[in-house]
Amino acid sequence: MTESEIIIERNVSLSAQKKMNSSGKIVQIILIGIVILFLLLFLFLPLVSIFIKAFQDGVAVYLETIVNEETLVAIKLTFIVTIITLPLNAIFGLSIAWATTKFHFKGRNLLLTLIELPFAVSPVVAGFLFVLLFSPNHGIFGGWLREHNLKIIFSTPGIVLATIFVTLPFVAKELIAVMQATGSAEEEAALTLGANGWHIFWKVTLPKIKWGLLYGLILCNARAVGEFGAVSVVSGHIRGETITMPLHIENLYNEYHFPQAYTVASLMSIFAILTLIIKNIIEWKVQRGAKQ
Repeated sequence: MTESEIIIERNVSLSAQKKMNSSGKIVQIILIGIVILFLLLFLFLPLVSIFIKAFQDGVAVYLETIVNEETLVAIKLTFIVTIITLPLNAIFGLSIAWATTKFHFKGRNLLLTLIELPFAVSPVVAGFLFVLLFSPNHGIFGGWLREHNLKIIFSTPGIVLATIFVTLPFVAKELIAVMQATGSAEEEAALTLGANGWHIFWKVTLPKIKWGLLYGLILCNARAVGEFGAVSVVSGHIRGETITMPLHIENLYNEYHFPQAYTVASLMSIFAILTLIIKNIIEWKVQRGAKQ
């Protein structure tokens, strides 16, 4: 190949590269524009409209709705259910993650598949499942519950059970992924040096998975607070007793108390934004720890 041919080929290659970079930038701009448009239409505008509607009758109505007895009961019940759900999910997530990543046994793949079940089943169907099991009138265990004067459906325990079901995979899946990524070399080394199981867990395993555990709990918390379908079925919509914040919003809206409904929705939106901020902080810490 002559020198002139080499120069021509190099110029053609540079020209093609410039065209590819130019077309790549155009595609990048188009994709970013589509994303921004979707965020504006389906996230920011609805979020802003919630706060506009919440304050349309003034700050006094907004504050009055917050301190309303039914609103306070709904907020209290929501956080009681969440406080019960989080530690139980943490225990389950740690147990199943430890069992499936540190041990090999028959049925392990089936167990990992069953963890996905709450994602596949509609929350409404999950709610009806608990009604079928624990309803005092026609539930499988209804007769036994009546004899022992126990109430699950249409009470707080039923709401807790439904919430636990729909939030069950979050902590478990996050911890399984983290434990698979970190491996078990450090645990094996500690075991060789004579450490017992609890010492290995507290001193070796937990420090490695703590951010993954917190991340899973954040996701679980967000779902628990916002759950509607399963809770709606098992709650019975008893005012002042089994109404969570999402159900309270529905009641207010159906009764044409629109500013009050948007007020409670704005409280949940604030909570969601705070949850998102905490989630991003944890993700940043996890990425920073991985780089170190």
